[in-house]
Amino acid sequence: MKILLVDDDAELCSLLSEFLRREGFTVACEHEGTRGLEEALDPGVDLVVLDVMLPGIDGFEILRRLRQKSKVPVVMLTARGEDVDRIVGLELGADDYLPKPFNPRELAARIRAILRRYYEPRPAGPEGAPAARLEVNNVTLDPGTREVFSDGRRVELTTFEFDILEMLMRSAGRVLSRDALMENFYNRKATPFDRSIDMHISHLRKKLEHGNTLIKTIRGVGYQFCRTPQEGEQGAAEE
Repeated sequence: MKILLVDDDAELCSLLSEFLRREGFTVACEHEGTRGLEEALDPGVDLVVLDVMLPGIDGFEILRRLRQKSKVPVVMLTARGEDVDRIVGLELGADDYLPKPFNPRELAARIRAILRRYYEPRPAGPEGAPAARLEVNNVTLDPGTREVFSDGRRVELTTFEFDILEMLMRSAGRVLSRDALMENFYNRKATPFDRSIDMHISHLRKKLEHGNTLIKTIRGVGYQFCRTPQEGEQGAAEE
């Protein structure tokens, strides 16, 4: 798997490159925003580790442009304590974020968790047949084509959003805890200040819901995909 590091800290890139290569990855580095975006659009790149502060164009602008053309997984590197940076990165389509300074082993673990979800073969149905379509509350999800329709309208989702929606729909009517979602997608437990799952759920609501609530927040617990329309309810993310 090829990892692209986009960070203007040449010493950090050198250290991370050496570490990730020992972990079995192929690594490329870019230290400037415009070149970083060009390299990130290369179909040979499997995941991008993207810093926010860069010369040329910053990490947010790179991510915004990248998401117009590519669904390649992105891990954002943010300054510790800068919650706004993390939220903006997730809003723009980052898959995960890691505050600086960080342990390289933590970065490698997050990279592996995302790559497993993106690239490992998905389970098929009986005798290798494609998994059956899911239809719940006027939402149709096709695991084979990875298409989603809400009230007959096609909805464009990121890879992460699709996977979260599939997990919620397969458990429709039951509550899935934030810990269960975090462990499934990130291989780690949720923390009170980790908004990754919350932001992806927020994106799903904006794309799927038109008047009725499809995904309910069960405060202090997690999320539930509704089997029947829930009129007049607001699915606000947890505080």
